[in-house]
Amino acid sequence: MSLRIAGLTYAYPDGSVALRGVDLAVAEGERVALLGPNGAGKTTLVLHLNGVLHGGAGTVEVGGLRVDAGDRSRLAEIRRRVGIVFQDPDDQLFMPTVAEDVAFGPANLGLRGAELAERVDEALAAVGMAEHRDQVPHHLSFGQRRRVAVATVLAMRPQLLVLDEPSSNLDPASRRELAEILEGLPVTVLMVTHDLPYAMQLCARSVILDGGRIAADGPTTDILADEDLLRAHRLELPYGFHPVRP
Repeated sequence: MSLRIAGLTYAYPDGSVALRGVDLAVAEGERVALLGPNGAGKTTLVLHLNGVLHGGAGTVEVGGLRVDAGDRSRLAEIRRRVGIVFQDPDDQLFMPTVAEDVAFGPANLGLRGAELAERVDEALAAVGMAEHRDQVPHHLSFGQRRRVAVATVLAMRPQLLVLDEPSSNLDPASRRELAEILEGLPVTVLMVTHDLPYAMQLCARSVILDGGRIAADGPTTDILADEDLLRAHRLELPYGFHPVRP
C-alpha cells in the first residue's frame, strides 16, 4: 500500500478540530482526488503526510514506513517518498535557473555528478521543460513554472505525488498540457482539487473530506453524478458538465 492513514485526528492549538478520525488507503499506482469545501481539513491532512503537522491520534504510513516526526532520519526518508507540489509554484522555485531548482532536492540527498545530472534530465523531460533548463524560473509563464515545480518533486523519485490544486490559475491550454503530463507519470497520485472535471479526467477514484471526516469514497464518476452528495458538501460541477455520458 502506497499510503495508509488510520484514525488520524488533529486539533490546532486554538482548539479547532481539523481531522476527526480519518481512515484512508491508497494503493501503489492509484490516482485519487481529494475533494471537499474550504475548511474541510484537506490541507491539514496533506501536511501530515510528510510530518509537517503531527501530534494528534492516529497513524500515517507511506510505503509501509510510519511517519514519525521525532525520528529525523525517518522523517527525511518520508519527505523523499512524499512529493508535494504546492498551489503556488513560486513557493518552490528560488534558484537562478530551472535546472538548479530541479537539482536542489537530489543534491541535498548527496547526489553529485552524473547521477545528479540524470535526475535533472529525467525530471525535466517528464514535464516537457528540458529546453528551458537554463532559464530563470520567474521569467517563465505561470503554467511553465508549475511544470518546473512538478519536476523539482519528480527529481526526488517520490512514491507518492501530492498535488495541491494543480489546475488553478492555468489557461485552458496549460491546463490540458499539465493533465497530459500527469496522466503519463508512473507514480501514485493524491490530488487535492476543487476542479471536479479535472478530478474526473485524472483520477478514477475520489474521496470527499468534510468537517474533518471522510464523507464519501468511490469511483469519481459515481461521486460526481450524485447531485445531492455534491450539494451537501458544497461541491459544484461547471454549468453544462455531465460526469456520466450516454
